[in-house]
Amino acid sequence: MARFLALVYGGVAYLMFGLTWVYFIGFLGGFPVPKDITAGTPSPVPYAVAIDLACLAVFFAHHSVMARARAKRVLARLIPPAIERSTYVLVATLALILVMALWRPLPQIAWHAEGAAGVALTVVFWAGVLVALAAAHLLDGLELFGVRQVLGYARRRAPAPPTGFRTPALYRFVRHPMMTGMLVMFWAAPTMDAGRLLLAVAMTAYILVAVKYLEERDLRRTFGADYERYQRAVPMLLPVRSPKC
Repeated sequence: MARFLALVYGGVAYLMFGLTWVYFIGFLGGFPVPKDITAGTPSPVPYAVAIDLACLAVFFAHHSVMARARAKRVLARLIPPAIERSTYVLVATLALILVMALWRPLPQIAWHAEGAAGVALTVVFWAGVLVALAAAHLLDGLELFGVRQVLGYARRRAPAPPTGFRTPALYRFVRHPMMTGMLVMFWAAPTMDAGRLLLAVAMTAYILVAVKYLEERDLRRTFGADYERYQRAVPMLLPVRSPKC
């Protein structure tokens, strides 16, 4: 029964994440969803900014804490290891739902592009969506989202050994292509109002700090010299190399 429940738990977490991700694309891009980033009655600017930043802080706190090795060890003592990743995915999904549900619009327009420029920005937005999705599945999407772990547990298989260091496809151009795709999604907006600009700036700042000082530190500890050579050879987020001094 425990194995079956773990499988159901992992499946529900994965399904919730997938549906929430699709909704987030509509929320951000202004496509048909019950509530997008511009929806709602505008609140006083200080109040709206405070609410939006508080919601983002919850999202950032989850990603900064639960993704770290120490937090994973603590969580593994509280729940079966097979559902540790599914739990991370579930909490991440709930944090994103919180952001979208409580988001307060800031309707002041930063820029508005029409005609060919607007179409081009929409195409770039969808390119970012595709890059983020592809990058999430290039290494092992089922493992990343906890599905492989609960399937193995349900089938009574021993946990697979950690995957070795690999750099497939997009990872040969940037070290974190999923984050690159997300950044493109945040900024490629035909109409950029103050609310989306706040989200884009906050997410960009968080990604830069978290990737450089948290994620890369963990990757160096995990893969050692292999990752350090990779760092020197491949840019972090943008597929351009810094000029040599």
